[in-house]
Amino acid sequence: MNLILFPPESLRHSPDGTAYVELRDPRRLRHLHEVHRATIGERYQLGEIDGEIGEGELLAFDRDLARFAFTPRRAAPQPLDLHLLLALPRPRMLARSLENIATLGVKRLTLLHTARVEKSYWQSPELGAEKIRQHLELGLEQARDTLMPAVELVTRFKPFVEDQLPALLEGRRGLVAHPGAAAPCPRGLPLDAPLLLAIGPEGGFIDYEVERLIEAGCEGIHLGERILRVETAVVALLSRLY
Repeated sequence: MNLILFPPESLRHSPDGTAYVELRDPRRLRHLHEVHRATIGERYQLGEIDGEIGEGELLAFDRDLARFAFTPRRAAPQPLDLHLLLALPRPRMLARSLENIATLGVKRLTLLHTARVEKSYWQSPELGAEKIRQHLELGLEQARDTLMPAVELVTRFKPFVEDQLPALLEGRRGLVAHPGAAAPCPRGLPLDAPLLLAIGPEGGFIDYEVERLIEAGCEGIHLGERILRVETAVVALLSRLY
């Protein structure tokens, strides 16, 4: 945990205006006890979810509570101007993918049903709002970021591509990552370059889906001949693009 995230309601002020943070979350308290072996007076990097990053001095600490004096220092790192469309991965891979996506600075994610996504994946407990948030928080803590990604679940491909995607592509370059596409993945784009990137499931998009995405305004790109797992493809594509 490179950053201790806390929700806005944990930030309070004493009568003299001093800011302090009270943490009661069991996961974070356990990490402070078992990994940091925290002691009173030590200083840690703290970040308010969707707010500033700063320094916290540990004032009180036991199994149920950690209290920090908090001094804001800076804003969160610059996010990517990227909307990621990701075919819903299998549950085990979804957890790792969410953490990687948050770590790399993606702030808008649509999990999409496609022909090769098993319908049973949509019943997974990993798609619960609290589970998704937990994985995103782990990614933000790794990267020392505070800006929480927005996640949308879309269970019907055709209506999404026909009714929503054209509007999402206005003022935004659309890319479809697919083996066999004509063009190699672009390199070294600025962080504020507005993009929409579509990544398929383990077996890739079917031809019909690629055709619909391209008709909507996306360009087909590839990373070479190798077929990558979804979690690997996400990291490889974002690393190459930016």
